[in-house]
Amino acid sequence: MAGLLTSACGFTPMYATGGAPVMSRIAVTAEDNRLGYRLREQLEDSLGWDRGSQPAWRLTTLTEQSRRPLGRRIDDTATRYELTVRTAWTLTPTGAGTPLTGVETATLTYAAADQPYAAIAAQQDGEDRAAAELARLIRLDILRALSQ
Repeated sequence: MAGLLTSACGFTPMYATGGAPVMSRIAVTAEDNRLGYRLREQLEDSLGWDRGSQPAWRLTTLTEQSRRPLGRRIDDTATRYELTVRTAWTLTPTGAGTPLTGVETATLTYAAADQPYAAIAAQQDGEDRAAAELARLIRLDILRALSQ
């Protein structure tokens, strides 16, 4: 019933296809490393980038990460790690206009593993989760900035 009422007033859900045409015309550029690739991929998905249209904006990101051991075992190895990823972003119109900038930070933890492969997989999973969170935060920043 509520869906019928809201459809009559022109309401479009924020995540609907075609709901934010400006967001789908943002081309993303990120650093050439694993974390940069994952962040670009997450941003393109969350912005709904339309590869067939001419970009109206260019989003560039600069990411830095730090990893800090938490907790210690008896052999002085870490039991967990805290991963902090900080991303500075700039949204520049392809035509004339003032660029928009911002900085977002994602902090998360992941378990340390004794096996080398498991340790790499845990760190990469932490980076993937950080990229998803940063993409969400940057998208919200852009929505706020473009709505003003």
